[in-house]
Amino acid sequence: MSEPTLTFLLQRFFTERLGRQLGASPQTVTAYRDTIRLLLLFAAQKTKRPPSRLTIDDLDAVTVGEFLTHLDCDRHNSTATRNARLAAIHSFYRFALPLVPERAHTASQVLAIPQRRHDWAMVSFLTAAETDALLAAPDRTTWYGRRDHALLLTAVQTGLRLSELTGLTIQDVTAIMPGASVHTTGKGRKERVTPLTRQTAAVLHEWLPQTGPSGPVFPTRRGTRLSADAVQRLVTKHAVTAALVCPSIASKHVTPHTLRHTAAMTLLAAGVDTSVIALWLGHASATTTHIYLHADMTIKLRALARIPASGTKPGRYRPADDLIAFLEQL
Repeated sequence: MSEPTLTFLLQRFFTERLGRQLGASPQTVTAYRDTIRLLLLFAAQKTKRPPSRLTIDDLDAVTVGEFLTHLDCDRHNSTATRNARLAAIHSFYRFALPLVPERAHTASQVLAIPQRRHDWAMVSFLTAAETDALLAAPDRTTWYGRRDHALLLTAVQTGLRLSELTGLTIQDVTAIMPGASVHTTGKGRKERVTPLTRQTAAVLHEWLPQTGPSGPVFPTRRGTRLSADAVQRLVTKHAVTAALVCPSIASKHVTPHTLRHTAAMTLLAAGVDTSVIALWLGHASATTTHIYLHADMTIKLRALARIPASGTKPGRYRPADDLIAFLEQL
């Protein structure tokens, strides 16, 4: 019996393992697909062979290591993204290992590549003035500008993930008050309904007839879904425009996830409990929402104001001897 080809293994991985055995969500399948696609294109360029002619030995630990370096240096991916890509590759090799025991050495070496530890940075979000400047940036006299304005406003108000934004269909949106909302199936297959403010509902009510009778809420000109890269580009473009009016935006790396953080921080500043914010954002646990408590300086300042002063007086250190003072200045 001949050894299974890489094409056969990948097809079974997506259809059998992810689809039938694990019942993976569409978001997980999409994330794994993007990772494998990038890896195959990288290996194809390295070997000078088309992806369909690659073998599992072409995706050995050396190539996977070089691919991870490519993500770091050429694509400028974060450590979290790098680790997510590696997790997808590990998942494929754990599936493939029993099917190709002759390649156990290759698989085991890839599986031995560790996840990278990284610091947890404080979340970045936009202030009210920065949010207003970003929302005003698109030129709403054009079709693209109206689409981008509606997308940015929806993202900032609802806090939807990028995959949820691009996957939003016209059937998922109720833009008539009262009861205006968006329905999504997010991470972990969790369904949730997020209410819309009167302003967001009004903008979507005006925008939806311009997209067609069905399909994505924020489509391309051809009516297809926007890609994640396309949304990142439009957010970056409008952030640059907004920085001309509100210069503080220029110091921030504004991404679609920044808009999700902004929605959470707006709710927190309004006094909404973190457990409600967790439900709003679709977090698996309210503990995840604690990152916003760390980022909110107003909460910390209010806590600081409740602490009584210690009565300690400021003082200045003076060395007792000139020679010691000289030595300490060296």
